[in-house]
Amino acid sequence: MPAFRAVPVTLTAAERKTLKKRAGGAKTAWRDRQRAQIVLLAARRWPTAAIARRLGITQDTARKWRARFAARGLEGLADAPRCGRPRRISAAERAAICSLACQLPADTGVPLSRWTGPELAAELASRGLTGPVSASSVLRILAEHPIKPWQYRSWIFPRDPQFAAKAKVIVDLYQGYYQGKRLRPGDRIVSVDAKPSIQARGRRHRPAPPGPGQPARVEHEYQRNGALALLAALDVHTGTVPAAATPPTTGIAPFMALMGQVMTQQPYKDAPRVFVIVDNGSDHRGKKAARRLRAAYPNAIMIHTPVHASWLNQIEIFFSIVQKRPSHPATSPAPPSSPPPCWPSPAGTTRPPGHSTGNSPPQTSPGSSNRSVPAKNLPASRPACHRPPDDPRRTYPATR
Repeated sequence: MPAFRAVPVTLTAAERKTLKKRAGGAKTAWRDRQRAQIVLLAARRWPTAAIARRLGITQDTARKWRARFAARGLEGLADAPRCGRPRRISAAERAAICSLACQLPADTGVPLSRWTGPELAAELASRGLTGPVSASSVLRILAEHPIKPWQYRSWIFPRDPQFAAKAKVIVDLYQGYYQGKRLRPGDRIVSVDAKPSIQARGRRHRPAPPGPGQPARVEHEYQRNGALALLAALDVHTGTVPAAATPPTTGIAPFMALMGQVMTQQPYKDAPRVFVIVDNGSDHRGKKAARRLRAAYPNAIMIHTPVHASWLNQIEIFFSIVQKRPSHPATSPAPPSSPPPCWPSPAGTTRPPGHSTGNSPPQTSPGSSNRSVPAKNLPASRPACHRPPDDPRRTYPATR
C-alpha cells in the first residue's frame, strides 16, 4: 500500500485565534469543533495517526481536514456543496421573506404587534411575493441570517435635557472625583432606593412533597397576606448595605428614617461628606428634598440621577441580587407583630384577605374597607421576603 505523507499545516495568528475559539466554544457545532482540533494538532506537527487516536476518529478523517485546510485555509473547513434536489424557493423569494420580516407589521397594514412564522407565510402568499411556502421554510430561511422578528428589546429615550451633565457627576463620584477634584479622605458615597408594594402571598393548601418520578406540587390559589416596602442603602466603597428597612409604604418619613439609620452610625456620622445618590422618586425629589436632608445632616449631599436613569444608581445591583434569590413556591405567611428587616408588617396590609387564581386583585364588595389583617388570624410567621409565584412552574423575583 502507498504511504501517505502528512500535509504540513502552518497557522497565522488570526487563524490560530479563530480555531481556538471554535475548539473551545460552548455553542460551537461538534463538526466545526472537531475540525478545528484536527488543524490545531496538525499545526503542532502531530502525525495523522496520533491525531486520529487523540480525537477518536479515523485517519482518513484527520487526513482529509488537515489537507483541506492546507489547501484553502479556514474556508476549506466548511462543508462542500452537496448534490440533491435544487432549491424550490428562489433567491428573490428568500429576499422577499427577509425584507417583509424586517418591517413592522403596523407599517404594512397588518394588525399584528410582531411577526410569527405562520403569519409571515400567510402574508407572503396573500401578496403573491412567493409561491406556496410553509411556516417551517420561512423560519429556516430567517435562521440563516439570523432574523427573529418575534423578539424585541425595549428601550427608553433619555428625555432629561441635562442628562449628560447629571450622569457625569455620578460617574465621576464612582471614579473618586467630585467637581473635578479627588474625593477627600473619609468621604463616603451611599446609594439609596426603595422597592414599594412587595406582596406577601400564602398558598391556601400545603404543597405536596416530591417523590420518585413525581415533582413537588403546589396549589395554584393563594391568599394575600399584606404588603410592605423595602428601603435600602448601599455603600459604594465597600459594597455593603449599612441600613435597610421594611416600612408599610414609601414616603418622606420612611426615607428620612432610613437616612437616620445611616447617618447616625460610623463612618458616616463623622465623614467630611456623604454623597447620597437617589433617583427622582416622590419621597426624595428635587431641591426641597436635598435641603431637607442637608438640614438634618449637614455633611450629607444629595445627588439625583437624570430622569429615567435610575440604572445609574448602584443600589439597583443590590435589588437585582435580592430579586434573583430563589423564592419558595409554598407559603408566605402573615406578618408578625414586630417584624425584623425583610419581614412584612401588619400595618402594610392594604387589602382584606382574599384569594386569587392569577395576577388580578381579588374582588371586593362595595361595602368593604381597606383594613389591616390581624396577625393572630394568620399562620405562624416565617421570613416572607421570598413570595411564592403565581405559577408553581416558574420562579418570580422576590421583591416585585
